[in-house]
Amino acid sequence: MIKAQRDKNIGTILSGWRSINASSFLARFILAGADVLVPNQIKLDWSINKIPIQNERLFQGNDVSRDMPKIPLHRRQKMAILLIGLFVLLISHAAVSGELSDPPYLITDFDWIDQTRSRPVPARLYWPTTITSEGTIPLVVFSHGIGGSRESYSYLGKYWSARGIASLHVQHIGSDSVLWRGNPFSLVGRLQDAAQEQEAIARAADMSFALDRILSVKAGYYGAAVNQHQLIAAGHSYGANTTLLTVGAQVVRGGRTIDCLDSRFSAAVIISAPPFYGEADLAAVLSDVSVPSIHITATDDIIRIPGYYSGAEDRIAIYDAIINSNKLLAVFQGGSHSMFTDRQFTGGASLNPKVKIATAELALAFFNLVFDDDDKAYKQWHTNWRSILASTQGEDFTAIEEVLHLYPDN
Repeated sequence: MIKAQRDKNIGTILSGWRSINASSFLARFILAGADVLVPNQIKLDWSINKIPIQNERLFQGNDVSRDMPKIPLHRRQKMAILLIGLFVLLISHAAVSGELSDPPYLITDFDWIDQTRSRPVPARLYWPTTITSEGTIPLVVFSHGIGGSRESYSYLGKYWSARGIASLHVQHIGSDSVLWRGNPFSLVGRLQDAAQEQEAIARAADMSFALDRILSVKAGYYGAAVNQHQLIAAGHSYGANTTLLTVGAQVVRGGRTIDCLDSRFSAAVIISAPPFYGEADLAAVLSDVSVPSIHITATDDIIRIPGYYSGAEDRIAIYDAIINSNKLLAVFQGGSHSMFTDRQFTGGASLNPKVKIATAELALAFFNLVFDDDDKAYKQWHTNWRSILASTQGEDFTAIEEVLHLYPDN
């Protein structure tokens, strides 16, 4: 949140704004309600030439304040040279420090095109740099929520890849960040169009195509280094629905079952999954989801798109409808739906960064459970983050006891 306590008139702030993407502003109000006070795409002009100077005489020639001691010109020059030298040393030190503290991951962008569908599939790969030449690494394929992009959810990609898990973030053309552009009064219609069935199917196909490409010979080193027995589908919001379709969720249309299953995925991370709108029998939709899954939400995880309103109870319903007992549920107290994106402050300035770290850590603990049959990390996670949890469930997956369950009827 931006605060301008020194400005008596908010108009003085608005006068400095060069442009506001009105669609972005309106959309974020729709998606997150009162969380949003300032749009992400504000461009500010803070050029030093625009800064008013109260007493320009202090900056002209040899003019100095009466209260300042008179310093000979040559001495001032020496001081200036000394200050410049110190500045250069500081910059050099910062540059060297940056080189010594390079992040333990590489970021690579791909601009793939699925020729069979004539559909672009951009993607961003977060790749660990700390792996040994002998080992292979797990891979997450991540699907963004409505209006996102391959640059979204960077906190997850960076966190996981820094700890040895590669993360491929797929961009879904048609339900990506382009939605925020254009006439703000038609924004709701664009959002609703992006949530249609054909786009949902196309998104699932994007996930499989991206996995094909990263595992292909053309991907070179990446394909050979990925552990193909440790592939995880993951996503937030619309991306969580995409993930569920990818790991076995099915709907029937016109007597025909729409099946997007990619059996190469052996686990799923489901963050803030909306309901399958229009589906009365959720258990039937999710009956074929057989991979281990973890479900993450918050008590104030609310979607506010007109016609697609959905509360946290819908996330719990998704979890409950999955038959496979190898599943975990974590519900944070408070928060918001967009708290799980890269956006800061939404859901609470203090809670937001904690939930981001807790979510990234929980996924790693889940991977340990699935691939190593090791619940130590999950137990430790539960202890570390108990203060911001409203409830958890593990059933037969782990020995962790259920905490307070907010939805006993589901």
